[in-house]
Amino acid sequence: MDHPNGVTGHTIRTERLRMRYIESGPADGVPVVMVHGNLSTGRFFEHLMPGAPETLRVIAPDMRGFGDTEQVPIDATRGLRDWADDTYALIEQLHITRPVHLAGWSTGGAAIANYAQDGHPVASLTFIDPVSPFGFGGIRLDGTPCFSDYAGSGGGTGNPDFIKRIADHDTSEDSPFSPRNVMNTSYWAVAHREPKEREDMLLEEVLKSVTGDDGNPGDSTPSPNWPGMAPGTRGVLNALSGKYCNWAGIGDLEPKPPILWTHGTADIVVADGSAWEMGTLGKLGFVPGWPGEEVYPPQPMVTQIRNVLEQYRKRGGRVEVEMFEGSGHGPLFDAADRWATLFFEFVASVEVPARV
Repeated sequence: MDHPNGVTGHTIRTERLRMRYIESGPADGVPVVMVHGNLSTGRFFEHLMPGAPETLRVIAPDMRGFGDTEQVPIDATRGLRDWADDTYALIEQLHITRPVHLAGWSTGGAAIANYAQDGHPVASLTFIDPVSPFGFGGIRLDGTPCFSDYAGSGGGTGNPDFIKRIADHDTSEDSPFSPRNVMNTSYWAVAHREPKEREDMLLEEVLKSVTGDDGNPGDSTPSPNWPGMAPGTRGVLNALSGKYCNWAGIGDLEPKPPILWTHGTADIVVADGSAWEMGTLGKLGFVPGWPGEEVYPPQPMVTQIRNVLEQYRKRGGRVEVEMFEGSGHGPLFDAADRWATLFFEFVASVEVPARV
């Protein structure tokens, strides 16, 4: 499936790796960089580009471990800072000198937060159903782990059938763990379906994901704590573990870029009781031996996001919040027109210097 009109694809060598990206708009336009989530690519944003204001240059790269970007390992001990550094290297290679508007979906939310926390110029931050500020899995409301080794998060939590189907380039619908079915039940509301040609294209993008210890899910280590595994040091699910992934200190930013947080209320991936998180799975009986709510409660991810952003607001930051009733993990898909209008109006409302 070709790119929409006005959207072009490119490959560029940065100081860190060879990156594939798509873009639209003028070369001297206001830069907007959109960072995708786990098991996706920059093409998941391309439907938004033809409707973008003509003053914007919208860029959506394939991140390390995904798509057509060079296959290099993810160092999970840096959390999502490999992605943050890769994004900065891309912006530098494109000779963009003004502060960028950053949008991060899911895993990409932690990456853009880390980018800002590392002191790079940022015009605004848009979090689209981001991973919790305390990482994914085995985390209590206050951000502390259920066990000191962060058991129940990281590479050992990946479903082996699902990962094998990605590696085998499975395009079927014959199992709940078929990548097509996972995409259609987890990426957006269950009632939503993308047009068939686009669905097939997006599935092909998912199937480009690197699998194994250096990609998805990553390695793991045994644990004496339930459910018997703790994070390793490689791959994307370990990078998402609270052992390494943390953007809860975003309130320390000075100056504070404006923030937009959008969330689908029917999201099953990032939720107060995520269907993908061990605390929830144990409570529902899908993982045996669950030690109970007092020891290992389901992680209240949305509440954690809200609390951290409320502190950001109390410390002088501008925060806008929009809940998309009935939307899934990606309101930019199942409520695309409304989401795009909100996002582009937010970007337009932010005044930034032309150069830094």
